[in-house]
Amino acid sequence: MDRAQKAESIETLKGVFADAGTVVVTHNLGLTVAEMEDLRGRLRKEGAAYKVVKNRLALKALQAPEGSDYHSLFKGPVGIAFAPDPVTAAKVTAEFAKGNDKFVIQGGFMGEKVLDAKGVDALSKLPSLDQIRAQLIGLLNAPATKVAGVIQAPAAQLARVVGAYAAKDAA
Repeated sequence: MDRAQKAESIETLKGVFADAGTVVVTHNLGLTVAEMEDLRGRLRKEGAAYKVVKNRLALKALQAPEGSDYHSLFKGPVGIAFAPDPVTAAKVTAEFAKGNDKFVIQGGFMGEKVLDAKGVDALSKLPSLDQIRAQLIGLLNAPATKVAGVIQAPAAQLARVVGAYAAKDAA
């Protein structure tokens, strides 16, 4: 890689880090191409992505001072999973790591906050943004259905009483 390519790669990583809700840092030593494609496909389906990065370039993109917590994450063969949603990348990578011993989650970061592997695991157990939206809509929708049921109840009772009198008169 020449200087221009390195500079372009650093700028790309800066954009990725700025736009990502969470970045999950993983070790992927020993994964086959098919396993990597499976991981990328799972991430892509959820709106996330996976990229193998050079440690030194990632640290330059983060502008991490020597000895910072970021340096402990970027050692060895590293790949990053990222998504705009803070939970998606953590969920998919944690699920993939359960089924694959060669895929290890090192940690991650959300903005300035550096997470260890346990922090990423805890983040993966949170509901996603779409799940939270669905729960919120369900909560907002439930009172409306209850109000409609309460308003309809007197009319239904009146109709049953009238129906009963009509049936009584017919008999």
